[in-house]
Amino acid sequence: MGIKVANPSLEVLAIGGDGDGLGIGAGHFVNAGRRNLDMTYIIHNNGVYGLTKGQASPTLRLGIQTKSLPKPNINEAVNSIGLAIISGFTFAARSYAYDIRHLKDTIKKAIQHKGLAFIDCLQPCPTYNNINTKAWYAGEDNKDASGKPQSRLYKLGETGFDPNVRDCSEDFQKKMAAMDKAREWGDKIPIGVFYKNELEPTFQQRISHRIPFYMDRPPAKQKLVDENGFSTVDLTEFIEDLRTS
Repeated sequence: MGIKVANPSLEVLAIGGDGDGLGIGAGHFVNAGRRNLDMTYIIHNNGVYGLTKGQASPTLRLGIQTKSLPKPNINEAVNSIGLAIISGFTFAARSYAYDIRHLKDTIKKAIQHKGLAFIDCLQPCPTYNNINTKAWYAGEDNKDASGKPQSRLYKLGETGFDPNVRDCSEDFQKKMAAMDKAREWGDKIPIGVFYKNELEPTFQQRISHRIPFYMDRPPAKQKLVDENGFSTVDLTEFIEDLRTS
């Protein structure tokens, strides 16, 4: 976020895990939504903390016992799509790591979106999560009468679902529809764009109303030090204002 504010002409893409993004970083996640910076944030969602040996991450469902857990997960899961929407993200989507074409197209849509975009990327962890595996997402344990696996994933774009807010008056209804879809899990898991609203002003637009020259001369394009490394900022007027006698 600091990079984007300092140099708004850059295309910024941030990538993290479900643990750092929705656990210790949940406060940052929520407050990022309030700003609506024009950037993209992707979370790799595999339900476990891979780096620290497979503990349950905030997205692991209640009652699920992966192989590193001595007992089933005792906590409710964070709904990342729902949290993004209520926090102020103006684009919320989900994709799947093994559907490369869908993931590529989803990332492209997020980057092209004018505002803060979030992608929840479902990602099997073959090392620690032995429940939500590639085979589980493919529905190999859920075959039809002919023996064909029934994938748990379905594409919102193929169902007629419309995530786009075209008028401010329909924003609440679009959010509620997205939240309802975000609750689906188990045998049917939606992927695609859940919510998109480009009517909200971005953080850059808000700053420009306060600082008219911001886009032309953002911090990254301003000279902050001279050739000797000393600040070029004149604080004389500021220091005078602080004088008490």
